[in-house]
Amino acid sequence: MSLCRSEIARVIDHTQVHAYAALDDIRELCNEAVEHGFASVSINAVWTSYCAKRLRGTGVRVNPTVGFPLGATTPHVKLEEAQEAVHNGADELDMVINVGALRSGYAEFVEREIAAVVKAARDVPVKVILETSYLSAEQKVAVCEMSVRCGAAFVKTATGFGLGGATVEDVRLMRSVVGSNAGIKAAGGIRTYGQVRDLIEAGATRIGTSAGIAILADAREPSGETDAASNEAAAE
Repeated sequence: MSLCRSEIARVIDHTQVHAYAALDDIRELCNEAVEHGFASVSINAVWTSYCAKRLRGTGVRVNPTVGFPLGATTPHVKLEEAQEAVHNGADELDMVINVGALRSGYAEFVEREIAAVVKAARDVPVKVILETSYLSAEQKVAVCEMSVRCGAAFVKTATGFGLGGATVEDVRLMRSVVGSNAGIKAAGGIRTYGQVRDLIEAGATRIGTSAGIAILADAREPSGETDAASNEAAAE
């Protein structure tokens, strides 16, 4: 599979979720997303209103987080976060499951929480973050199944703050479970064009990364040449 820049840009959630991100960082994130045609900006929820106003009419979606990055808040807090984010202009939501509850055997609790957030989000698509590096294969399958049952729009690999990020194996497993019933967002440690290509081939339909601009620089031009190849040809 070979993907051109515009094809890659359209599936990237351009991400800045560090605690130290200041207004200038978020303004730059928005500007870059518009310039490069990224799918969305993925941000901490406090920036939702600002991004919604700045990106209005651009086609770039606003994608705040819920329960981020640990997933260890109560369901009530996640519901409030989701409702407030929607009120403030969110186009999509990324929600972290309660990983500890799942690993403790409380799968029904986790499913109820997912269902409640999806309902609270109304028509705004919800991406359910598994944090795959902490889960067994059986647990990953279970969260994918419950996410589909609850009407989530996507399942997502990781926050980028866990022990590991997106892997081809996890994306393949997730796709085998959700089929065509949900999208898959691969996120966590994605830095190169090769990773993006492999993850999309495995079934990912969205890529969460803070390295989107560098990834686009490695992608081929519509003619089929990468920047490196074009520069080499020009020098000969």
